[in-house]
This record gives sequence, structure tokens and C-alpha cells, in this order.
Amino acid sequence: MRHRVKKFTLGRKKAQRKALLRNLAQSLVLHGAIRTTSAKAKALRTVVEPLVTRARRGTLADRREIAKVLYTQDALRKMMDDIGPKYKERPGGYTRIIKVGHRPTDGADVVRIEFV
Repeated sequence: MRHRVKKFTLGRKKAQRKALLRNLAQSLVLHGAIRTTSAKAKALRTVVEPLVTRARRGTLADRREIAKVLYTQDALRKMMDDIGPKYKERPGGYTRIIKVGHRPTDGADVVRIEFV
């Protein structure tokens, strides 16, 4: 039974889903806000918010764990130097999802996910 087990599959296999979420996380860190579908944004929150929590602490071990997820040094540097200290006093909830509309091609809900 799958009592209270929640996983965002996004219609992809594990490796594809992991790569997609890593790319979205890096884009969010580098640009501060991105536009994507509602399902992807909700899945992205589960990846980005633990990274911000680790960046708040800022130890070497945390830096290495964040480097496992983010692809480039620019994203890692921005996460550790800018985003982490910015949310030092905030207990959680670092992202905000704002509904934008529908995608004209398939009608998918489009949202803007950004840091608070």
C-alpha cells in the first residue's frame, strides 16, 4: 500500500526526472524566477527548499551536498553567497508560486516560481 507516499513523477523515468529538476533548480537559482508548468513548479519546490536550508548553514559539507545537485559553479556560488545568507532568519517557505495562465498549445497551467 502507498499510504501517504507522495512523489511527483511528471511522466518521466527517474533519470530524466532528476535531470529535469536539476536543470530547473539551477535556472531558478541563477535567474531568481522562472516560468514553468504547475506540476513542475510543485516538484521543484521539493528540490530547491532543502538546498536553501543547507545554504543557510553554509558549512563545507553543505556546499558539497549542494554541488551534487547544481551543475555549475556559478549556481553553487550564488546559492551559498547570496541566497543562503538572505534567508538566515526565515524558518522555511523560500519559494512562491504565482499562477500566470494557460499555455496556448496544450492548455497546461503556467506558473511563475520565484524566491520570496
